Amino acid sequence: MKKSLLFFALAVGSYGTIHAQTTTSSVTGIVKQSTGQTTTGATIKITHQSSGATFSGSADSNGRFNIANLQEGGPYKIEVTYIGQKPVVYDNVFLKAGEALQLDPVFAESSETNLGEVVVVGRGLIDIAEDRKTPIAVSTISKQIIEEKVGAMDITASMVNTPGVYVSGQSKGFGESSMTTRGFDQSNTAFLLNGQPINGMDNGRVFWSNWSGLSDIASLVQIQRGLGSSKLAISSVGGTINFVTKSTDMQQGGFVKTTIGNDMFVKSTIAYNTGLMKSGFAVSAMVTGWQGNGYMKGTEGAGQNYFLSVGYKVNEKHNLNLMVTGAPQWHNQAFNASLSTFLKEGRKFNPNVGIVNGVERNVRKNYYHKPVANLNWDWTIDDKSSLSTVLYASVASGGGQSSRTERDVNPTPFLASQVNNHQWYGVVSNYNRKLSDNLNFNVGFDLRDYKGEHYIQVTDKLGQETISHKGNVNYGTMTTSNTYSTNPWKSFGDKPKNAEDRLGWDYEQMIRYAGLFGQLEYAKDGFSAFFQGSLSGQQNSRQDYYLYKIGEGKSKDVNNLGYNVKGGASYTLGNHTIFGNAGLYSRQPFQNNIFMNYRNDVNAEARNEEIIGLEAGYKFASEYFDVNVNAYKTTWAHRVTGSSKNATAKDVAKYNPTNDPSILVEGDYLYFSNYGVKQDHKGIELDFVARPFRGFELKGFASIGDWKYDGSATTIVRNEKREELTIEKRDLTGVKVGEASQTSFGLGAKYRIVKGFSIDADYRRYEDLYGSLPANTPTLKLPNYELFDAGVSYRLDVSPKNSMSFRVNVNNIFDTLYISEANSNVDPTAGSQYWKGIDTSNSVLMGWGRTWNASVKFTF
Repeated sequence: MKKSLLFFALAVGSYGTIHAQTTTSSVTGIVKQSTGQTTTGATIKITHQSSGATFSGSADSNGRFNIANLQEGGPYKIEVTYIGQKPVVYDNVFLKAGEALQLDPVFAESSETNLGEVVVVGRGLIDIAEDRKTPIAVSTISKQIIEEKVGAMDITASMVNTPGVYVSGQSKGFGESSMTTRGFDQSNTAFLLNGQPINGMDNGRVFWSNWSGLSDIASLVQIQRGLGSSKLAISSVGGTINFVTKSTDMQQGGFVKTTIGNDMFVKSTIAYNTGLMKSGFAVSAMVTGWQGNGYMKGTEGAGQNYFLSVGYKVNEKHNLNLMVTGAPQWHNQAFNASLSTFLKEGRKFNPNVGIVNGVERNVRKNYYHKPVANLNWDWTIDDKSSLSTVLYASVASGGGQSSRTERDVNPTPFLASQVNNHQWYGVVSNYNRKLSDNLNFNVGFDLRDYKGEHYIQVTDKLGQETISHKGNVNYGTMTTSNTYSTNPWKSFGDKPKNAEDRLGWDYEQMIRYAGLFGQLEYAKDGFSAFFQGSLSGQQNSRQDYYLYKIGEGKSKDVNNLGYNVKGGASYTLGNHTIFGNAGLYSRQPFQNNIFMNYRNDVNAEARNEEIIGLEAGYKFASEYFDVNVNAYKTTWAHRVTGSSKNATAKDVAKYNPTNDPSILVEGDYLYFSNYGVKQDHKGIELDFVARPFRGFELKGFASIGDWKYDGSATTIVRNEKREELTIEKRDLTGVKVGEASQTSFGLGAKYRIVKGFSIDADYRRYEDLYGSLPANTPTLKLPNYELFDAGVSYRLDVSPKNSMSFRVNVNNIFDTLYISEANSNVDPTAGSQYWKGIDTSNSVLMGWGRTWNASVKFTF
């Protein structure tokens, strides 16, 4: 990344001076780049190194700043940061009455990990760990790493070298990856976009195909494992992932970037920033287009990403920023298949590809468009208090296409999509007050209103003139001749308005949520302590137009209270810090767990889930070496889990003894709902960074976990019509939690050979990996595997303001064949075949083989 010179000068006369008074003093100055240009929007933070009291400000359009109310004496630490630059830091600064302090210019290279390089609108809402003095288990991924590592993959690819994180599912198609944190899946890991919750309100899930633009607009990703620093009452059982997007850039310029990759992947991006104009406005915009054939057979996809950020500096106290972003896309999907089939047909085999109307095609398709808009208002009330508020909205449309029959009235296959539209509005506000030099307090609220719309619509009649279907209870058998688009741009307006065009089900989900939160933190002489708490109310209901007569389809309102409390303390002595945190969560059940049978009947088993988290850690930081060690224990009781699989011949014999084809046939989906599940997760994590000499960096991580189920669970098995087939009870005590590697470790190195040219490589090994929890059997232990990735970067400065950047990645260099996940554990039979100890009749998903991508970027 381009080197630059940040000039921190405490000027005399027109540039200002530092005056140290006997009582208080102010710091004024100007920030410049190596070109002599002043830097707009730089952040200046001054910290009293004994008391921990912090004062901060930002540079105006002329690069000037003024920070008042500093006590004379010291020592102070002065830190100047700006996007893309390593902070300029001055330690042990003393302020003396009548003396001006001159600080010399310092060359600074780009930083990959320091949060200070990101200037964020809405900073008071974004709970990044650096804003809280009491540490947590955290890993921060910079924009540079995101740009280098993601390439043609989801943004989850930037997180794979993080302890406690496991990423899988990439082979299912574009945007289909999933990740777990400390063994907890995405629905139980909180994801925040600039402080705004983005987990689905009905089931907590996150689909990365809806967020493909994050890899282009994220300034950083911070992974807070365990309790985290967020004050919201959110789904942070495994942890909290903060995506911080670029704010409106105050520097004029832009870039053009093109990426190509394996399987005909092409992605092009153009971005431009106006810089801060005389009117006080600044605009940043970006547009991306991509397409590719997909790694697995028949997993083609295409889409666009867009980003618009408009900032307005009202005055020194008020800043406004409007952001709109979205990622309309479509992609074909791949699913699990038997291991024997993959070994025979190759790892790119896709069970969804078949002959339809004489043509080979994949009928499984996802299409979605989920634009998000938020308006941030930052108000600096005075030198001790501030208020940050974000208003946000998300209006989404799309669904998943598959082959369907109406066995009772229309046995000929046709294509239909399960539609999931929603409208989601919310506001989050946080007031911060510095009560004293050592005590900080904030309080805020979180309001959300959600409405989801769900039905099935015909997308392709496959040559039939009309489609007959069972229809809703009010009309009986119905016929439709209409089809609807799977184009993500058209899906907003192309919706069925008549009952005959809505098949299978037709209902709405309504969720209203209100929460209050607060935090008190004390810091003095290396010691810090905090206490957080939140209280929330949630109302769930549904309106069904399919299963109930007109006027009778509204469910009752289900109201639940939830809360969380957490606290911790730390002590820092020199380069060493020790800390401990504890938390208790009572989390309301998801909408889909309250109405589990897709009717208005309230599930009596749905109760608040209870989570207890304990963690302790040690941090060491120095010029040449940083290390973090964390130990944790999380128990999770009263939870409800769900899974699905394609029915085998054995399943049909077990769950459909009468062999009624209207109930279950081979290949149909089976749905399993598990109640009363308890999990116990404990483990140790380590990560380090070593910088033994200039230009070389060595990173490493390790995670050793012990994740098990505890106690008995009740399992309800349903077919595709959500009809109950059976209820089973089983003891899960000691059964290993699956879907993630419980033991993992890795090493990564980066070496800058000459100016602008660097190489990097990463190694990861995964052990103690288990499949998801199947019906009536323990989880399946999968073979260990290891992966090697490598990359090369080159940057050429064409002029002081223009540069060319090149990047090449090769992932899974040695083309390792491995299983990334499994959803069965078959009982061995006579003549069973095995691969690395796994019965080859098990249903698995293979990981990607060797892949590559290359990019070129011109910055102006």
